Amino acid sequence: MSPRTGLARVLDDLGTTLIDLVRGDPSRSADIGGVVIHDPDDDQVLPPSALVLGVGVRNPAEILDLLGASGAAALVVRGPVVVTPEIAEAVDRSGVALLGLAPGASWTQLAAMLRSLLAEGEVDPSETLGGVPAGDLFALANAVASLIGAPVTIEDRSSRVLAFSGRQHEADSSRVETILGRQVPARYSQMLEERGVFQQLYRSHEPVYIEELPADGGGWCLPRVAVAVRAGDEFLGSIWAAVRGPLPEDRSQAFSDAAKLVALHMMRQRAGADVERRLRADLVSTAVEGGPGAAEAVRRLGLADQACVVLALAPAHSHGEDPAEHARLLAERQQIADAFAMHLTAVHPRAAAALISDVAYAILPVESEDRALRIATDFRNRIGNQVLVGVGQVADGLTLSRSRAGADLVLRVLRAGRAPCPVARVSDVHSEGLLLELSDLIAERGDTLTGPVARLIAYDRKHSACLVETLSAWLDAFGDVAAASAAVFVHPNTFRYRLRRLAEVGEIDLSDPNARFAAMLQLRLWRPGAAEPAPRTPESTDAPPLTARPGAR
Repeated sequence: MSPRTGLARVLDDLGTTLIDLVRGDPSRSADIGGVVIHDPDDDQVLPPSALVLGVGVRNPAEILDLLGASGAAALVVRGPVVVTPEIAEAVDRSGVALLGLAPGASWTQLAAMLRSLLAEGEVDPSETLGGVPAGDLFALANAVASLIGAPVTIEDRSSRVLAFSGRQHEADSSRVETILGRQVPARYSQMLEERGVFQQLYRSHEPVYIEELPADGGGWCLPRVAVAVRAGDEFLGSIWAAVRGPLPEDRSQAFSDAAKLVALHMMRQRAGADVERRLRADLVSTAVEGGPGAAEAVRRLGLADQACVVLALAPAHSHGEDPAEHARLLAERQQIADAFAMHLTAVHPRAAAALISDVAYAILPVESEDRALRIATDFRNRIGNQVLVGVGQVADGLTLSRSRAGADLVLRVLRAGRAPCPVARVSDVHSEGLLLELSDLIAERGDTLTGPVARLIAYDRKHSACLVETLSAWLDAFGDVAAASAAVFVHPNTFRYRLRRLAEVGEIDLSDPNARFAAMLQLRLWRPGAAEPAPRTPESTDAPPLTARPGAR
């Protein structure tokens, strides 16, 4: 991404309530280039001017190591932070600001808040609504707070905090708890529900005044004034102000007018997210398909000088596409694609992913197929046995179409159930991939099965015999009669008789290596139209199947 939010802006919007500046000059850092969660067991690639979250980092030696991270803008560790002379010197020398996360604050919520704030920084500053950059809810929250003289939060329909203003120290402990958790605590939501506050908000276009609520420890929360945020008849969320008493009429009117402006910004933010998703999907599609526009798409994705691997992901189980569940399937695929994109972005900030038709394609900047395989396997393990992932070859930005073709081929093999693992590289399914491509060529030319195998198939169908199964078992066992007969549950002598019979019927010389190879290849490629037979068991060796399946073991 290309943010326009610097560290000073982050501290202004999130400071004191969530994070404090322990040491460093925030004005020295450029725009924040991304949020990275530190993992000591992973070889991470930091974007320029990254904001590094040092989860679990407490030891001064660990802090010193992270302060030396190349290109980082700031390091956040859990407060309180003890600044040793060595740490102070490292901060001053590196220019990496040291920040402390407030005790009790969640790392997950901090990461979500930071990414939300940085995403708002991507909005074109020349595009404004009411004098505020379009979609910048934090700037708008501060403007509303100044307008009515009280700290405010902007919340969605589920009482999740989207943005908040400064001056939160003027509020109470419940407001701090709300911001730290990025969600109104359940006990307060229940009290508001019991008082009918939400019903008033849904019905009214005017601000609603809420008397004090009981707080923990026997005290009372400050009163609140809330106003609904609507776009037409759609309820988008609400604005909440912590006040000392009812607002004067002029400020109440200003608060009501502000809700209309917040609605415009929320709609702009939602529309911008949809547009960005479609644009990214178009860039990913163009980049992996190749052609005249591929180079420009790769450049816009920031991957022109990167070695990359294309990944192809699809649901493990196909579903019926009847109209009743079509919408659900589309939503499910999009959710998996979004989760895949988030997982890869955490690994590398320039990874790009998008859902194209029913396959999620990702471009992952790595120099090793093995690393791409580990990352894809880790994602599948996290979400359960829901997906199959094909890993293409390593390619540069201008030859991603070759990597995409490899990933597509692997995914076809996985969907056909002809690979031992649900995540694989081209080298893992090389032979099965070749067979699929050969099958495509045969289908395109309209070739029909001929020769010994065709004669054996015709004989089996006419006489309800199992000569094809016998030949397949013998070839799979490399001519070992004992192993082959055990695989199809017949006596070795019976199996030898069938071998002699299939040689006569099929007119095949089993001592000829070329004849054996041709028969084995035809058996691998043949796909019978009839239903597959029931599995053979030792108790039913005298009852051959009605149709024999080539390659059965």
